[in-house]
Amino acid sequence: MEDSVFLIIIQFLAFLLSVSVHECAHAWTADKLGDPTARFLGRVSLNPIVHSDLVGTVIFPLIGAKFGFIFGWAKPVPVNVGRLRNPVRDHMLVAAAGPVSNMILALLMFSVLLAMKLTSPELAEIVRAVTAGRMPLGGIAPPLALVAYYGMIVNVILAVFNLIPIAPLDGAAVLSGLLPRGLAATLDRMQSYSMIIFVLLLVSGVPQVLFNPPIVALRRMLIA
Repeated sequence: MEDSVFLIIIQFLAFLLSVSVHECAHAWTADKLGDPTARFLGRVSLNPIVHSDLVGTVIFPLIGAKFGFIFGWAKPVPVNVGRLRNPVRDHMLVAAAGPVSNMILALLMFSVLLAMKLTSPELAEIVRAVTAGRMPLGGIAPPLALVAYYGMIVNVILAVFNLIPIAPLDGAAVLSGLLPRGLAATLDRMQSYSMIIFVLLLVSGVPQVLFNPPIVALRRMLIA
């Protein structure tokens, strides 16, 4: 029971850090590209409180953690596209900043685990145990490995999930910015059906199909 609570706390903290970095990246990028709206609201910050949504950032993730998965959302960062210096390009960059920040965090957490694994046989065994879903005991290394491991997993999921090109996910704005204007306009019109498409994707398990391959690849490298 204590181990289960400990894991839920670690997963929740990893999630909280990850969504805070994600939203801060949106806010910071928008500010640098000409729209200070988020900065005026205090959103250029890693403080989880300014990004938290009671349901999406606290209740939903904690309930999910009890069933073996943790996922949720934070308050969206407000962006005034009209104030961006190059609205089409910069809106795409602001949207991409969130998933890119999660990719960077995932690689950083993976690097921590890889460094631990290469440091000594004892640390390597701890990393393998954590990756295999076991709870090693003793010292500071096991909690560090657990934080890094779940941080890696959460950030891979957030990065891949948010790049799905369905509003309100970041991928919709990213794809719209990459397409020619005619196709982008067609995509924007399709977003009126985004909630229906979004629910169908969730029910069909498409997001899991997308983020499972990178997670499996990273886990194999850590267990090897």
